[in-house]
Amino acid sequence: MRMKLISRTILTAVTAIYKYVLRYIRRLFRRIRYYEPVTYNIYPLTPISSHRLNIVKKKILVLDLDETLIHSASLNSPYNNEKKPPSVDPDFELQVIIDKHLVKFHVFKRPHVDKFLEIVSQWYDVVIFTAGIDAYGEIITNRLDNNRGIFKKKYYRRHCTPESGLFSKDLSVITNDLSSIFILDNSPFAYKNYPHNAIQIESWFCDQSDKALLNLLPVLDAMRFVHDVRSVLCRNPNHKSP
Repeated sequence: MRMKLISRTILTAVTAIYKYVLRYIRRLFRRIRYYEPVTYNIYPLTPISSHRLNIVKKKILVLDLDETLIHSASLNSPYNNEKKPPSVDPDFELQVIIDKHLVKFHVFKRPHVDKFLEIVSQWYDVVIFTAGIDAYGEIITNRLDNNRGIFKKKYYRRHCTPESGLFSKDLSVITNDLSSIFILDNSPFAYKNYPHNAIQIESWFCDQSDKALLNLLPVLDAMRFVHDVRSVLCRNPNHKSP
């Protein structure tokens, strides 16, 4: 009887160590993959390109949060439909009071999001527009910004238009000049009133091999030189990112 108890204790200890080591290896590989070098190169502008950029208005790039830049999950939220959390560790956690309930979220950053934000903030006035509530969106944007001054303005659920349980985003609350603004969002409903001012990106749910943000950089690099963003985006019938 005593030997069985010792065997069980040893087995339990070995299992716990194995799980710890496996989790550590997964985390290590995730870090290696996440911090792999971004291959998009930014070259100095030619005199012609500099002149072109000087004669066009600086554009506004509107970015969605959930499933575009990040994915968040919580097991104790009545609004979360996920049956189980992602198998990777979150980049950070946050707690928000929703309908008088304290809800804890695990937040995962899309691969290359930090480098993406660093680059596009040099090209555009970057604005966040999320259907999340203020308290939720503010914490996440502050963590993404990381004191870099990337986001010029932030808009939340109270700025959206609710329709049948969904939320559409009115770009005119940001600017009346629709020639100089476009949104990157995973939900076509969000920009249904502005189909020629949008690029649809595939929804992201913690796929660590995803490179959608990285693949968008050449497109966004070119978009800043046009007079009217609609003249380009109207030509894409699906309005999806590469």
